[in-house]
Amino acid sequence: MLHHASLGVSDIERSAAFYDAAFAALGYVRVWDDIRPGQTGQAIGYGPPGGGDKLAIKHRPDGQRPAGPGSHLAFAAPSHQAVDQFHAAAIAHGGRDNGGPGLRPHYGEHYYAAFVIDPDGHALEAVFNSPEQ
Repeated sequence: MLHHASLGVSDIERSAAFYDAAFAALGYVRVWDDIRPGQTGQAIGYGPPGGGDKLAIKHRPDGQRPAGPGSHLAFAAPSHQAVDQFHAAAIAHGGRDNGGPGLRPHYGEHYYAAFVIDPDGHALEAVFNSPEQ
């Protein structure tokens, strides 16, 4: 249903470091960028290698706000290990823990996830929801 989502970020360089590291753990990469130091409207698109963007971060130094309580974006992970690495990379690059890696049986028998808050307050999740191979 969704083509892509966009998030406003107050510091594009700080957010790029965060998303580059966190998404690398899940196998996602920058698929495009429009970096123009000192200008507003800069953006970076992330997605699977060789594909289009599924998430864009857009530089909005004035007036950007994260979505309210109950809102978050969940990203597919290829394994439990990738979820663990996502969480560790996110924390190491300015994110805050919002629920460490682990099984969430109340969401499903195989639901393994981790939750973080990015440097601008956006709530994110990485999830693997299949029997571990």
